[in-house]
This record gives sequence, C-alpha cells and structure tokens, in this order.
Amino acid sequence: MGRALVGLVGPDDRFELARAMVTAGSPHEGKPVRDPGTGLRYVSDWHDATGIDIVVDFSGPAGLASALDHCEAHGIPLVTGTTGIDAGLEARLVRAAERIAILRAANFSLGIAVLTRLLKEAAAALPDWDLDIVEAHHGRKEDAPSGTALALGEAAAGARGTTLADAAVYAREGRPGVRKDGTIGFAVVRGGDIVGEHTAWLMSGGERLELGHRATDRAIFARGALEAAKWLTGRAPGAWTIDHVIGGG
Repeated sequence: MGRALVGLVGPDDRFELARAMVTAGSPHEGKPVRDPGTGLRYVSDWHDATGIDIVVDFSGPAGLASALDHCEAHGIPLVTGTTGIDAGLEARLVRAAERIAILRAANFSLGIAVLTRLLKEAAAALPDWDLDIVEAHHGRKEDAPSGTALALGEAAAGARGTTLADAAVYAREGRPGVRKDGTIGFAVVRGGDIVGEHTAWLMSGGERLELGHRATDRAIFARGALEAAKWLTGRAPGAWTIDHVIGGG
C-alpha cells in the first residue's frame, strides 16, 4: 500500500509528498522512495516532520499509534486504513476525533463503500435470512477476519438492530450444532496473492442472495485513500468515513 500511494502521489498535482514513514529497522529505511532526484527518503520517526497538511496511514497498530501522536500534537488530519487494532488504540482514536479530523476505513475501495450500503439495505429488508460473510486475502495478511469483513458485519448487524459482538460467529468446527437465529458467520481464506475478495451470503429457504466485491489491483485502495485525503483536508474535527466521501454520510 505504501508503494502504491507513493506511485500515485507523484503525478497528482493536488498533492506533494513530504515524507514516507516506515517501521524502524525496515530494509527500506534511509533509502530513496522512488526518484533519487527528489530527495525524498524513507524515515522511521516523526522528528522535524513539519509542514504536513495531512497524514495517510497504512501501517500497523504501532505505526498508527505513532502517527496519531504526531497528528494530535500538531492538529493534523489523519486518514487511516490500519486494521487489527486493540481496544486501547480504538479508544484513543475515538477521543482524538474530538480534536482532529480522522477518517477511518477498513477498505478504501469505492466499490466496497457501495457494497456496504447494499448490505445494510438487504440485511434490514431480509431480517430473518441467515447471513455469512466470506473473505479471501493473500497469505501474508496477519489479521482475520479482515477489517473489511468485520466492517461489513457491523453494518449488517446495525441494520438489524443488534451488534457484531452479540451476533458474530467466527469459527465452526466439530459439531457446533444447528445454526442460531440472528447470527452472522465469518469464513476466512488465506493464500497466494489474492488482493481482496468479500462476499455476503443472505440465505433463506429456496433462495440465496450474494453481494460481493473482488479487488484485483491494490491501487484502488490507494486511489480511494487519496480521494479521502483531499476530501478531509480542512474538515472540522470528527470521526469521518468513506461513506462521507462518496456523499452518503
């Protein structure tokens, strides 16, 4: 994602890339990002990171925490697609949104944003239908289910007047018994170089509705993140979403 963002920012006249942050100890640390003539280099801390209008984060929990420290200290808006965070960092993000503009998305694909809307409508219109969410990603992805799958589940649960904490079933093995009404199941596939696939199955007697999205190029997420960054610049403090960017928030 970092390479995709850097590649798109370069020719985009709306932006000027100030810094590319990496985890300390990365093999990329201290090396040029793309064009040696620009003087842009990978760095691993926020020292002297001045003149920044917005931060876009696709790192990990530790990188997000560091970016949040800097953004809060300097009043900088933050766009983040990092998932797999713990309750403590989640609470920090909620509090920080009272002071700075934060736009979070488990997936910056505009197609996923539309899929989320459609799933909300379907889950509300078919409240008694069984619902499972199936997702597939490359074998290097560390968290499961994906943040996007969880966000889809949360959207569906909310549309049905419940929460994912109450409705989710993350594993079925052995003899788990018959399906409990109102649950939202998750299935995970990991392997190869799959960019990202998400399908919601709504199932009833004699029919099934499938709503799905398949990503084939990581650049779609980078493009969506840059659109979010442009949209968020100058916004008031608050917790914003990709749905706001496409006009549905």
